[in-house]
Amino acid sequence: MTDATAAPGSTDETAHKKGRWIEHWDPEDETFWRESGERVAHRNLLLSVFSEHIGFSVWTLWSVLVLFMGPEYGVDPAGKFLLISMATLVGAVARVPYTFAVARFGGRNWTVISAAMLLLPTVAALVVMEPGTSYTTFLVVALLAGVGGGNFASSMTNINSFFPLRRKGWALGVNAGGGNIGVPVVQLAGLAVIATAGAGHPRVLLGIYIPLILLAAACSARWMDNLTPVRNDTGAAKGAVRDAHTWIMSFLYIGTFGSFIGYSFAFGLVLQTQFARTPLQAASLTFLGPLLGSLVRPLGGQLADRFGGARITLWNFAGMGAATLVVVAASLRESLPVFLVGFTALFVLSGIGNGSTYKMIPAIFHAKAVADGRSGEAAAAEARRLSGAAMGLIGAVGALGGLGINLAFRQSFETLGTGTAAYLTFLGFYGVCCAVTWAVYLRRPAAPRGGREGDRAAPSADRERQPAAYAEV
Repeated sequence: MTDATAAPGSTDETAHKKGRWIEHWDPEDETFWRESGERVAHRNLLLSVFSEHIGFSVWTLWSVLVLFMGPEYGVDPAGKFLLISMATLVGAVARVPYTFAVARFGGRNWTVISAAMLLLPTVAALVVMEPGTSYTTFLVVALLAGVGGGNFASSMTNINSFFPLRRKGWALGVNAGGGNIGVPVVQLAGLAVIATAGAGHPRVLLGIYIPLILLAAACSARWMDNLTPVRNDTGAAKGAVRDAHTWIMSFLYIGTFGSFIGYSFAFGLVLQTQFARTPLQAASLTFLGPLLGSLVRPLGGQLADRFGGARITLWNFAGMGAATLVVVAASLRESLPVFLVGFTALFVLSGIGNGSTYKMIPAIFHAKAVADGRSGEAAAAEARRLSGAAMGLIGAVGALGGLGINLAFRQSFETLGTGTAAYLTFLGFYGVCCAVTWAVYLRRPAAPRGGREGDRAAPSADRERQPAAYAEV
């Protein structure tokens, strides 16, 4: 291990010692970043993306496995929606402990552990995936798949600590986008299996992922690093829970990531149930939206870096509302081509919104640190500790939005035989998200009555804590 006072340039060399712990880490120092920090951060980012990618694939396995479940399985559409809902639920809840596990065990160490844990749901599904298995057994195994959803929270918390504020939008976008691509990849893999081996061979798909899980764990163990400065900080967790912005951003993240993961889980079933597509036809259409939504997530982060996350998020929710109107019209007219256009737009916009909202989180806490009188590295360090704790909570609540989408679809199809009622519910929610984004992060408070121009130009400490202080996040 290095000495705590080691020179910045020694980081990359000493990271390879026993336990792979790095004691000195200051990404805001441009010399440190240029000489060694950037190289180490990018290596950890690459490996984090790979592990998170496999985690997302395992989490969303059941969105594909239900396509293999023909009449011989004895599970109706409502039962299938419940299966994927349970995986979504556990994945959301798991994100909270996964966030704090990074500080407890180290980012590299926890990545190895969490990757290895993906074997549990994958091997379990390999054993039970056949006609005649009880629905309760399927439900329990679907619940196990939720551990893959937790990987996102620990991965984002870890990578957030590696990069300077000016690069967080890009880095978090790449990390999350690369992980999100696990959704369309597992859907494409399922399509390939159905097209070649047939819908009666789901075990082939599961067999593909077992060696990939082992590879992710091995690569993480060999090349990732732990950061000693990232300590388990109960004060940060309590501070994040008490901060109103944590819950406001959680609400907004329901609209972006909740939409992405909820639609990713449900889209294939919607096509089968509402448009009578066969398993092969459904599988051939489901991957495109999640793929595009994943690929554009870094773009959302980059746009937020340049124009401000709140502005991009506001316009993004407006676009999601417009796309939902297209989906409603297509549903009423029973037009599959128009429906696919609207849903693809929803996936793309949810990906952009995922990037812009996650850029907002560290920027908000940095703005609060500055408003509290901190500057330089002190402000950056405070923002890192609070934003890292908040990300897990925000990610967990956002993922619960996916559960809400799946349950809304289940209720809509069970009672009305169509998803139109669910789409109208989503439309109203996006409208509320627009209003919240504008009111909290973009609205300028009115100047005091009778105040002079100079007074309006120089906000007080109290005013710096008002919503307008975060207009640039």
